[in-house]
Amino acid sequence: MVRLSTVFSVLAASIVARAAVIVPGATWTDTSGNVIQAHGGGFLKVGSTFYWFGEDKAHNSGLFKAVSCYTSNDLTGEYVMWFHSDSSNYGAAQVGVATARSPCGPYSYRSSFQPLGAQSRDMGLYQDDDGAQTVYLLYASDNNQNFKISRLDSNYYNVAAQVSTIAGSTLESPGIIKRNGVYYLFASHTTGWDPNPNKFFTANSLSGPWSSQADIAPQAVRTYFSQNTYDMLISSNFAIYMGDRWRPSLLGSSRYMWFPMTWDSGSPKIIPADVWSINLSAGTFSAASGTSYEAEQGTISGSATTLSDGSFSGGKAIGYLGKGGSVTINNVQGIGQAQWVSLYYANGDSSWRNTTVSVNGGASVLVDQPNTGGGHVILSVPVKLNLRSGANSITISANQNTYAADLDKIVVYTAT
Repeated sequence: MVRLSTVFSVLAASIVARAAVIVPGATWTDTSGNVIQAHGGGFLKVGSTFYWFGEDKAHNSGLFKAVSCYTSNDLTGEYVMWFHSDSSNYGAAQVGVATARSPCGPYSYRSSFQPLGAQSRDMGLYQDDDGAQTVYLLYASDNNQNFKISRLDSNYYNVAAQVSTIAGSTLESPGIIKRNGVYYLFASHTTGWDPNPNKFFTANSLSGPWSSQADIAPQAVRTYFSQNTYDMLISSNFAIYMGDRWRPSLLGSSRYMWFPMTWDSGSPKIIPADVWSINLSAGTFSAASGTSYEAEQGTISGSATTLSDGSFSGGKAIGYLGKGGSVTINNVQGIGQAQWVSLYYANGDSSWRNTTVSVNGGASVLVDQPNTGGGHVILSVPVKLNLRSGANSITISANQNTYAADLDKIVVYTAT
């Protein structure tokens, strides 16, 4: 969730991240090698250029520091930014408005207010494809109990009229996609920084009526430990779900969870690809295929134990890792360069764990393992490892004095 105080400043960094593949949950960097800070973000497309706006949380605080803008060039015109404007105790519950002559600013602050006299906390904007390019404010209101949609005035400086309310819905982090004449509202429920199963609603008009809620991913995975922040339609059957994986104790290390989302089943569903790529001109995506290595096929040492449970692939996993327990997976085939490796694991704690990972007896790297919502729920986290050409040995959880999560398998990818 976006948490802003009533101190306003804007950081404009005219840079863009470029990568051959998208890896949800990895550390994403810009062209200067700096960690991207664009949390709770949104997008603006001007011509062929995408602008990614989001909150800078490098100071690891819920209070406002700056808004970052990532892009590849600059254009002219007037641009209006709306944002959640609040006090540290959420008492203000306002929207804020700022304007600039170019997408990345500098922005001039105009005002903060409660739209039509009602509270606004988590919020977003949607621009319709009508001739007037009408823009709507999407916002959690009335102590987060009711979700509202209101139309902005023609210059986008203020709210003109409320058009819809989903009463008692407790929604936040909204986004809207219009597909084949149907509006799809995506949002999470209000569970603080903790993830929950994000939902979608449909309507033939922004004024409703809206359908009952439905899931975009299996409920148990809690949207793959993420919260919706923006949804971008790429082609008639393919959109990008863009979420944040919040880490409240270290907010600057929160990660971006972007997944393909398709209507192959008739309704929008996230495709949980570990590594994937997009062809914008063709409007298509490709999920990379990898080679799986089951943890139970590795060599265990110390207190590590084989676990049996139907939730694991192959029905088994390795538990009691860390604190003397480790597993080494041998004959892992590499291509002689840095490769993405996904660790599939279960962490039934309420807090995060982590694990060491080393290749061929080399130095270890530490990989975070967010809680999965239960010991029978499997998630994956990525790590980039230098694998030599041919056979490699990967050791998990050696030389650490804390317990790691239960390891189901690893998947090794050649797409980079």
